[in-house]
Amino acid sequence: MFSIENVLYFQAGIGVLANMFLLVFYIFIFLGNRSKLIDLISFQLTFVHIIMILTGGNIMLTDVFESLNVEDDIKCKATLYTNRVMRGLSISITCLLSVFQAVTISPSTSLLAKFKHKLRKHMINASFLYIWSFNLSLSSNLIFYVGGFTNVSQTKKMKVTKSCSLFPMNYIIRGLIVTVTTSRDVFLVGVMLITSAYMVIILFRHQRQCKHLHSISHLSASPEKKATQTILLLVVFFVLLYLVDFIISSISILLWIYNPVILTVQKFLMNAYPIITPLVQIISDKRIINVLTNMQSKCH
Repeated sequence: MFSIENVLYFQAGIGVLANMFLLVFYIFIFLGNRSKLIDLISFQLTFVHIIMILTGGNIMLTDVFESLNVEDDIKCKATLYTNRVMRGLSISITCLLSVFQAVTISPSTSLLAKFKHKLRKHMINASFLYIWSFNLSLSSNLIFYVGGFTNVSQTKKMKVTKSCSLFPMNYIIRGLIVTVTTSRDVFLVGVMLITSAYMVIILFRHQRQCKHLHSISHLSASPEKKATQTILLLVVFFVLLYLVDFIISSISILLWIYNPVILTVQKFLMNAYPIITPLVQIISDKRIINVLTNMQSKCH
C-alpha cells in the first residue's frame, strides 16, 4: 500500500505542477490583454483542477490539516465537499468548453451563426454564475452526511478515506441525490458528445473543401482546427474516465460498499484527467510553445 500511495503522490505532484504552470501562463496573458474568451474558460478549468487534485482522496492536505490541529470532522467535510464541487465543476466547464468551441467554428450558413456573437458575448459570465451556483448547492448534502466521527457502528457507516466516513441516509434521500447527480452527468456528457460529433462533421467538411481549394498544409496550420482537435481529445478522454468513475461511484453508493482497492482506483482516475488536461493544452498551445522556445534559446 505504501508504494501505491507514493504513486498517487507522484501523480498528484505532476498534476499540480502542470496546472500551476498553465495558471501562471494564463495570468500573464490576461495581464498583457492578449487573452481570448476561450482562455477564460481554460483558466477556470485549470484552477478547478488544482483544487480537485489537492483535495482528492485527502492526499495532499492531510499534513496541512494535522499541522493546524483541525478536527477530523471539519477536515472531512471541507475536503470531500470541496472535491465533489470541483468534480462537478470539471465536467461542467469541460462541457462549456466544448459548446463554446462548437459555436466558434460553426460556419456562417449554420443556425448557430445568427447567435454566434451574442452567445460568445453573454455565454461565459452567465454560464459561470449558473455552473458554480448549481454545483455548490448540489454537493451540500456532504456537509451533513460526511464526517470523521467514530460513534457510528461499523455496519452502518461507509469509509470513503482513511479518516472519513459517509453516514447512513434515508433511501429516498440517497435515491434523490443519485438521481439528480446522474441527471446532471448524463445531460452534460450528452451535450459534450453532441457538440463533439458536430465539430467532427465541420472539420471533415472543411478538410474535404480545402482539398479542392487549398493545400493540406494550409488546413493543418489553422489555429481553429488545432484548438478544436485539442478539445475533442480532452472531451473523449474525459468521457471515458468519467464513465468508469461514475459507474464505480454509483454502484458503491447504491450497494453501500467501499473497499481499499476501489478507493485507490477512484483516486487514480480522479487525478488522471486533471493531469492530462494541462499537458495536452501546453503541447497544443502555440503561444506556450513559443514562450518555452524563447526561454530555451536565451538559456543557451
